[in-house]
Amino acid sequence: MSEGPIDVEELRDALPGNLWEKIQEDPARAPEHIALAAAKRFAPAAERFAAEHAGRPPNDVARHAVKSHVRWARLEGAALGIGGALTAVPDIAALAWLQSRMIFFIAAAHGFNPHDPMRPAELLTLQGFYETPAQARAGLDGLAKPLAVSYIENRLQREEAIFGRLARILGKQVAKRTASRMIPFLAAPLSSIQNARGTSELGRRAITYYGG
Repeated sequence: MSEGPIDVEELRDALPGNLWEKIQEDPARAPEHIALAAAKRFAPAAERFAAEHAGRPPNDVARHAVKSHVRWARLEGAALGIGGALTAVPDIAALAWLQSRMIFFIAAAHGFNPHDPMRPAELLTLQGFYETPAQARAGLDGLAKPLAVSYIENRLQREEAIFGRLARILGKQVAKRTASRMIPFLAAPLSSIQNARGTSELGRRAITYYGG
């Protein structure tokens, strides 16, 4: 994804295939898998982004990144949300992927090395999956251990597990709104609004965290 106009089809296909396989095999640790994959994919781009805007006030550069990602999150929610239950899981996974990119760009804008192993840990903390980066880093390191649960064979149960684990990024009111998201066509505008709002709030938290 570039900083220019983005194609909605690119958002649909944003997650690497091997990442999606890991998420399906280990839904309980979907956020951790996304964070680690994002670190590999987005750190170089974040580094280039910071270099291109060197000399500008860090908060201005970071706000520019937030604005772009909020716009893309809105497009992503409208495109995938129209399918209701059929696209709810790809929608939230794509949103997590998009938000991960934003966090790496914000960190780089404030002079933090996007390749540092603490960046994905900070991402998970900002998204609310862990209370501290240290706890998040321990969770990430724990991915090397054998799976504690067996593979979920039922597709619906597996997608419900993935959605439930990632739902935190949609905000505190997600539980009340999940049913509406599952209704085809009605879900599209709601998904668009939720995605944009959640991404904007996450961006503000990240700017405060990295910008002091």
